[in-house]
Order: sequence, then C-alpha cells, then structure tokens
Amino acid sequence: MNYEIKGGELPVVELHLESGESINCENGAMSWMTDNMQMQTKGNGIGKMFSKAMTGEKMFSNTYVANNGPGMITMCTNFPGSIIAIEIGPGREIICQKGAYLASTPGVDMSIFFQKKIGAGFFGGEGFIMQRMSGTGMVFLEIDGTAIEYQLEAGQRMIIDTGYLAMMDASCKMDIETVKGGIKNMVLGGEGFFNTVVTGPGKIILQTMPKVQLASAIGSFLVTSR
Repeated sequence: MNYEIKGGELPVVELHLESGESINCENGAMSWMTDNMQMQTKGNGIGKMFSKAMTGEKMFSNTYVANNGPGMITMCTNFPGSIIAIEIGPGREIICQKGAYLASTPGVDMSIFFQKKIGAGFFGGEGFIMQRMSGTGMVFLEIDGTAIEYQLEAGQRMIIDTGYLAMMDASCKMDIETVKGGIKNMVLGGEGFFNTVVTGPGKIILQTMPKVQLASAIGSFLVTSR
C-alpha cells in the first residue's frame, strides 16, 4: 500500500492498494474511491464495539478491499486540521485523544487507555479515557489544526495547556500540575488552574486548534456580537 496526504486545512489521505489489500476505517470516513473497492461493515464483537463507543469512535467500522486489480480510496478530515501517518510495531504503541482515529492497515489494534491517576483524568483536559494503538501496521490520525511534533528525552517534561495534546508514545507518562505563580496567576492569567504534563522518553504530537478551544472562541464571539 502507498499513500499520499494532500490538501491544506482540510486534508485528505489518498490510499493506493494492490489487488487483495485492505484498509480499515471509521464508519463513514470514505470520501471517494475507484469502483473496484469493496466495502464490508463490521462491529468486531460487543467488547470492541463498547470500546470504540467509549473512545469517541462509531461502534461500527468499515473494511475496504481492492478487488480484481489495484484500487484507490480517499478519506477526509471532518474538522480543519491535519492527517498524520504513524507506523505501529513491537515497542511502538501510541496513546491518542478520543476521536483521533481515521483509518489503519490490518494488524493495528485499537483499545481503551484509562488514566490511572484521578487528577489527570479530572483536570488534565484529556479525560480519563483515551485510545491506545498497538499491533503492527500503519495508522492514520486526525489532528485539530496543525500537528507539531516533539521528541522528549528520558525525564524531559513538556507543560501543555488543556486539550492541546493529540498523541504521545506509550513510553511517555502524563500527569497534571497546578499553574505556577499562586492564585493570582490562576484566576487572572487566563490559562486556568491546571496544565497537562507529559514526561519522556518518547514522541508527542500537539495540535494548534483543539475543538474545545475553537468552540469557546466562537461562543465568545457570538456573545459579544449580540
């Protein structure tokens, strides 16, 4: 399989499959395809369906297979942002935000990742439940806004505002801490009371326009424009 990510703020991933190759994707993700691509819809059992619902994905997924020769299929984002491709393999599992999954090759497994620390789940902005991608293959993720990557060394920390963490390697650890500088900074600084803290080693991907931030900006505009 070959792929190409095209477009700007509303990108599309164009996948070229050899005869017999298949791609799994979120229900309704297909945008256009050649006429020899055959679709199969599946729920993957009650446990898998529940897991997908808990992580913000649709309960059913689709598999597209190229029949009788090479085929092409494309998938677009449903929000202005980016599409990133990540290779999953032994020793390379990732944790990502709910709703990030777009598509994957056979062999990639998606499961629930629970925050073990109550504080991180309540106040970190990422929630108790995220997605874990494991197995072997390629996974395509949707990122809100532009995707910015950092490689953290062992023990290196990144302080992240609520909602800006899109993905991290499973080798990273996530926690929360209060905004430094006392109650004045918390109340008047405009950054809230808590930040997410990710500690390496591993790669993290941050997003420049989380949906929650955009919704807040639009809400403020609607209120002030009345």
